[in-house]
Amino acid sequence: MRIAMIGSGYVGLVSGACFADFGHEVCCVDKDPSKIEALNRGEIPIFEPGLDDIVANNVREGRLTFTINLPEAVKNAEAVFIAVGTPSRRGDGHADLSYVYQAARDIASAMDGYTVVVTKSTVPVGTGDEVERIIREIRPDAEFAVVSNPEFLREGAAIADFKRPDRIVIGTDDPRAQGVMNEVYRPLYLNQSPVLAMSRRTAELTKYAANAFLATKITFINEIADLCEQVGANVQDVARGIGLDNRIGSKFLHAGPGYGGSCFPKDTLALIKTAQDFAAPIRIVETVAAVNSQRKRAMGRKVIAACGGAVRGKTIAVLGLTFKPNTDDMRDAPSLDIITALQDAGARVRAYDPEGMQAASALLTDVEYARDAYGCAQGADALVIVTEWDMFRALDLKRLKTALAAPVVVDLRNVYRPEEMRKNGFTYFSIGRV
Repeated sequence: MRIAMIGSGYVGLVSGACFADFGHEVCCVDKDPSKIEALNRGEIPIFEPGLDDIVANNVREGRLTFTINLPEAVKNAEAVFIAVGTPSRRGDGHADLSYVYQAARDIASAMDGYTVVVTKSTVPVGTGDEVERIIREIRPDAEFAVVSNPEFLREGAAIADFKRPDRIVIGTDDPRAQGVMNEVYRPLYLNQSPVLAMSRRTAELTKYAANAFLATKITFINEIADLCEQVGANVQDVARGIGLDNRIGSKFLHAGPGYGGSCFPKDTLALIKTAQDFAAPIRIVETVAAVNSQRKRAMGRKVIAACGGAVRGKTIAVLGLTFKPNTDDMRDAPSLDIITALQDAGARVRAYDPEGMQAASALLTDVEYARDAYGCAQGADALVIVTEWDMFRALDLKRLKTALAAPVVVDLRNVYRPEEMRKNGFTYFSIGRV
């Protein structure tokens, strides 16, 4: 099939490359000429394991192209995916849909023949209705359908998620559009990936509900971790004890410094605002968002307490800046709040991350960046593990202790065993364990 992908950011680029890998002809469109020029040179603007190989292979085979010429890409496409950003709107937290609506206008002007317009971007309930209205207003003569097809990609594992999804959600009541979408995803039928057909509005809400539920699980176990510290319990054992219950499940029950990234913070907020608009407030999600926001700053206070209650003039080493491993994404990363809290208390911060330092340097000031984990620790008064990159999971503890000015380690991801760290002479703090 011929597919146009409007937006060549994270979702658009991963989706476009994977569709091309299925054998479809995909043209990824972006308004940023420098991004398209870089992609045409084989330079990938984001870090996602395996993505560079898939892009290179499909460009070489002629199935994947990049352009700023939206009309040409749309004119030749049977399915046009909208995969542009929907950031939180400044001032009120609603999803900013201006990019989605502009894409709809551009698509309307360029369509030629029956076209399925697919919202891949995460959008609030009713967005598909407005996209359809916009296109119909501009092109009352056009044959088209608007479908919701939300993405469920985890950064760092996006290619595996796309090719072996838990489910494919398709929101449309139009049988012809459903047929086109079935053809788009036909390569996945061999994997027996369940295709869930539902109404467009239901599909839009399903995406938000999924992210809000996962954010709730994370926030729940984080609060249980705080209680564990007060009563002398072990949150990891609690998580295993409840996670083996099939009704609960073990995923997203890892205590830490709070969730971040491109999805959970903005999607929970957008769902809260939508619910308020429809006079059906979601109190649980409201609390989840508030608790998570407070938690990130509280992790800074936890580090200060581990340093004896004051960090003024001290050097704190921070390992891990991105919101999770295997990505360079710094959006709403807990490290931002933690480092700011430490700096506000007078600390000097030195940091290391294998992929996130360039992005972090645009968001943080007065941070020294190290070349590796041991260089980061050199002469520091405490070490904080913020992101659980694999390379931080088996550090040479003797070398680490020698590098540090004081053997204080605050492990916000519970990477190490408390007894092992204490045996090696560290003053060790973790989350929900004593």
